[in-house]
Amino acid sequence: MPLTPEIGFVFLVVLAALVLFVTEPVPVDITALGVLVALLTVGPVSASLAEWGLIASGLTLVTTEQGLSGFANTATLTVLAMFVLSEGVRMTGIVQRLGAVLSRVTRGDEARQLGATVGLVGPISGFINNTAAVAILLPMVTDLAERGGTSPSKLLLPLSYASMFGGTLTLIGTSTNILASDLYARLAPDAVARQFTMFEFLPLGVVLLVVGSAYLFTVGRYLTPERIKPRTDLTEEFGMAEYLTEVVVREDSPLVGQRVETALVETEFDVDIVQLVRDRRVFLEPLGPKQIQPGDVFAVRTDRDTLLDLIDVEGLDLVPEVTVDEDELEAAEGGQNLVEVVIAPGSSLVGESLTSASFRQRYDATVLAFRRGGELIRQRMDEIPLQVGDTLLVQASTDSLERLDANRNFIVAGEIETHDYRESRTAVAVGIVAAVVALAAVDVMPIVVSALAGSLAMVATGCLKPTEVYDAVQWDVIFLLAGVIPLGIALEESGAAALLADGVVAASQFDAVSPLVLVGVFYVVTALLTNVVSNNASVVLMIPVAIQTAATLGANPLSFAMAVTFAASTAFMTPVGYQTNLFVYGPGGYKFTDYVRVGGPLQAVFAVVTTVGVSVFFPLGL
Repeated sequence: MPLTPEIGFVFLVVLAALVLFVTEPVPVDITALGVLVALLTVGPVSASLAEWGLIASGLTLVTTEQGLSGFANTATLTVLAMFVLSEGVRMTGIVQRLGAVLSRVTRGDEARQLGATVGLVGPISGFINNTAAVAILLPMVTDLAERGGTSPSKLLLPLSYASMFGGTLTLIGTSTNILASDLYARLAPDAVARQFTMFEFLPLGVVLLVVGSAYLFTVGRYLTPERIKPRTDLTEEFGMAEYLTEVVVREDSPLVGQRVETALVETEFDVDIVQLVRDRRVFLEPLGPKQIQPGDVFAVRTDRDTLLDLIDVEGLDLVPEVTVDEDELEAAEGGQNLVEVVIAPGSSLVGESLTSASFRQRYDATVLAFRRGGELIRQRMDEIPLQVGDTLLVQASTDSLERLDANRNFIVAGEIETHDYRESRTAVAVGIVAAVVALAAVDVMPIVVSALAGSLAMVATGCLKPTEVYDAVQWDVIFLLAGVIPLGIALEESGAAALLADGVVAASQFDAVSPLVLVGVFYVVTALLTNVVSNNASVVLMIPVAIQTAATLGANPLSFAMAVTFAASTAFMTPVGYQTNLFVYGPGGYKFTDYVRVGGPLQAVFAVVTTVGVSVFFPLGL
């Protein structure tokens, strides 16, 4: 097939999208919308240029209906509904109660804790979205490690990987499977085109779950580093000993009579007021409106040089022989005051700094430090743009921490002691999810219909409040799907997928086993691509080429599509390869190379097992 202007433009769009997905100067969902706009506008713009005689003819890649079809696509709507169903289950607190049981069973043994983590998240991820499963289980696993004196680093990476294993069990385990099902039904030859069934992934998914779990219990356990020591004190974990201290206001201090927000917060000094002790009472945020009095004791976060300047200028004295540790910072109330908070994917704080986001004022909370992977940042934090996976050490009142825990911008890495779970709705929520799965499995109705009906049932039965439905959805994933689905259409309609398929076949001068080898090649290429760009984007790019390659070889397109789908659902080698990897990046204190060290061998094992498994469960011949 010749290289036409349409194909050339599609390749240009794909290249630009890949660069933006990898470098991420803007969020991936914004890049996806940029792809959509490019595909929609090239037709009218090129037609006008052709009329003016500037080019030979206009380009038509997708119609307006095709370009906007991603918003009404069954995959997009199914993923949206699955977020709502997952939130309905989360709000019952059933997973947290399971975690408490596991904590008693494991009794501080690391091997048992690892077994409990993998054994719980794997099956759960098959029936609620695996990204949501990790978000729900991360606090539980962190607490499990704390209670057992285990490094959270030894459990959190296995948590992420096992959620990916579990996501391969069913159609609804991950958005990747749902999107791949829709693409296959639309792009495969008419004789074999269909949606994937609910449990079509199950046989190979079980094999991968068993093989992956065995790896995590053996080689993976040895390779997984202990980046964070078993936790005894959060301030010690973040290395805050030299950055936290207490000062007392002298009688002659120029600060007396001033408000805290103007005297100490809004100054040129790199200092944060953590708490105020006055007349043996401890006060937390909001401290800004309080007037400073002689004898007030402030716990402050600052470095030694700044502290000396502050004492000289502001009339303060150091409080002698005081160690500001977690116990000291938890003294304000009966509940928790100090937690780790992870910036979630899709958070409105991504790209913002603590100052631009008005974090202290908006959340009545103070950030003492934050961790980005293995890097600890404890000074001059206010202007640093926040990234997904950043873990903030936050001190606030119990009420403020409750609000943070309920906020979709964050994942609190540790159980908040008081929760308003709807425990009486547990059986109802689980029953709704089971009904959604059963109705789709026996083909009574399409999965998109049963999932949307289940979402409505969650509200009708009181498992979710109507306003919680919108907060439950990860809108960045929805817009990502809506933006990249038309790119798959453009690849097919323009002939770009066929041209790439011809190139793949021409470049592979193998003998009779070439279809199996090519299935392995598609797994490896898709896995490598997914480790640097979005899993959904890699599926959209690779499935059209895989199906065209199968057609050229006269092989079963389902086997090639499955190789791509399983590869896109299992990206182990980078923290950006899959959202769950980012979830645990900060709380685990991992380095980028840890993912290559632990995930690289696992990816190689899965390349072999998946390739062979595809040939067994989805035969290559038609």
